[in-house]
Amino acid sequence: MTQDAPHTPAAHQPYGTPEVPRVAVRGEARLEVDPEIARIGITVTARGTDRRSALDDLTRRNNAVLDLVKSYGEPVEKLETGAFSINPELTRHGRGERVRAYHGTVRITAELNDFTALGELTTRLADLDLTRVDGPWWALRPTSPAHGEARRQAVLEAVQRAREYARALGADLAALVELADLDAENAVPLAMAAPAAYRSMSFAGAEDAGAPPLDLEPQRQTVHAQVNARFTMTPPRL
Repeated sequence: MTQDAPHTPAAHQPYGTPEVPRVAVRGEARLEVDPEIARIGITVTARGTDRRSALDDLTRRNNAVLDLVKSYGEPVEKLETGAFSINPELTRHGRGERVRAYHGTVRITAELNDFTALGELTTRLADLDLTRVDGPWWALRPTSPAHGEARRQAVLEAVQRAREYARALGADLAALVELADLDAENAVPLAMAAPAAYRSMSFAGAEDAGAPPLDLEPQRQTVHAQVNARFTMTPPRL
């Protein structure tokens, strides 16, 4: 009596076979959407003949800026203090040097979601003495639905492209084998990634008291998604 040989699964064919061919495509999508947030950089400076007076003046100006930004309430999503410094200004005195004055600096970042309030706040900040405003930098939130919509469209485009290739051979798609985000396969170091689009302008202080609010035109953002997809298809009719 003979015993049947145990069944062994078919060997994995990473590149397909004549009976089960594969098709690999890339799907891409690019959307133009309105920004959701805007960031501005605020630099507050002070100068005094001694360290204490410079520090007191800087503290007063810094508190005035923070109070002004906070007064806008919900439109301000984030308010952060960055670098702080106070440095002596040296001048030559005879054969040596002496401290002529002290310079203090505080850098603040504010993030707003109301662009009408942004224009008014920017003007009021620029109207303060020894206060510089940089920006705005327009952006989307990391959780923006626009990112998901771009990925969805990229997948649909990959399926459509693969189906067109298959039908050109008289075949049709059979199954999805692999779907990979392009960044997962060819990750780009952060330092090499393309910078986000932004519009920047600086204000060192308004010339006239009570200057009207700036009319800021938000810059539309580009959302890009790419996927690699591999499918099996029915045998072609060649």
